[in-house]
Amino acid sequence: MSDNKSENQVRNQLRKKLRRQRINRIITTVVVIALIVGGLYLYSFYKDNGRMPWSEQKAPLSAVREVEAQVTESVFTTTIDLSSYVEPNDIQKVLMRATGTVTDVFVKEGDHVKKGDVLIAIDNTDQLYSVASLEAELERIILTGSERERELTELRLESARKKLDYTKAYANFDGVVASVDVSVGDYFDAGSSAMTIIDRSTLKATVEIDEIDMMYVEVGQKAVLYFDSYPDSSIEAVVEYIPMIGRYTNQGIGVMDVELKIPNPPSNIAPGYTFEGSITIEGETKILLVPQSAITTTRGSSSVTKKNSDGTTTRVTVTVKYLGEGMSQLLSGDVKVGDTLIVRRTDTSNPFAAIAGGGPQMRMF
Repeated sequence: MSDNKSENQVRNQLRKKLRRQRINRIITTVVVIALIVGGLYLYSFYKDNGRMPWSEQKAPLSAVREVEAQVTESVFTTTIDLSSYVEPNDIQKVLMRATGTVTDVFVKEGDHVKKGDVLIAIDNTDQLYSVASLEAELERIILTGSERERELTELRLESARKKLDYTKAYANFDGVVASVDVSVGDYFDAGSSAMTIIDRSTLKATVEIDEIDMMYVEVGQKAVLYFDSYPDSSIEAVVEYIPMIGRYTNQGIGVMDVELKIPNPPSNIAPGYTFEGSITIEGETKILLVPQSAITTTRGSSSVTKKNSDGTTTRVTVTVKYLGEGMSQLLSGDVKVGDTLIVRRTDTSNPFAAIAGGGPQMRMF
């Protein structure tokens, strides 16, 4: 009996010991996790705020200071960059105007043709018969018929002669046969394309010019084009046509599709070849430049603060166009070259820094 009691006591003591060990492990784990979470929080707080949570928050050092910037003038030559590809001056898709079997093909690819040359002929037996019959009928009516019958027969004969003419295809201009898609014996329906004629004596190109640059472009201006297939020198082109209506690109830019003409192009410049080029505007263009930081825009109206000779300042309404890199072009306003503008800046790094000589002057060119 005494042995059983001693055994139970030992077991109870062992259970208590194991329970204390488990409690100690849990407490240790919780403390470690709390330390990690707390450390991460303190690190994040310090990174975002530059101080510990128990530290007093300091007001940021900042001050608004005024610096001076001068209105400058830039003189430049306007150059408009171009890129596109060339096309023939004229293209004729030779269409069959009558239905029938091809009896003659008078040209082949690469042949030079003159305006009015016969290119293709189809079987015209039926058309010849109709013309001959109506001519005979007209002769009879002239002798025995009425005036009305004669007029109607002449109209029918004119229609038959046109249908006979439709059995041949003609060149509409002087050019070169670019492709032939028909052979003797082929059967063609009216309206089918049989060959292509191109005029390579003059090439043309359509170039896209930004609306900002269109003020400098006019018909007759010279353009210089560079082709990879003609590396020896440039080729001169002329502005041939400016449309009355522009268009709007997917990038939200207004452009004009201006047509260039290349008279007497070299033989190795073929339609479809690409080029890079430019239009250079004669003379120099002068523009006024102001720092974008000197411009204040409120409700769509822009203005600058101009410093007067007596040290006072005047607010001047202006119209500007941003050019990039912190500079804007002055389009209108009572501001001239050499005027001093006041630029207000917020300095959070050193609000009491001295501005030597009345402040830095911003200049371009």
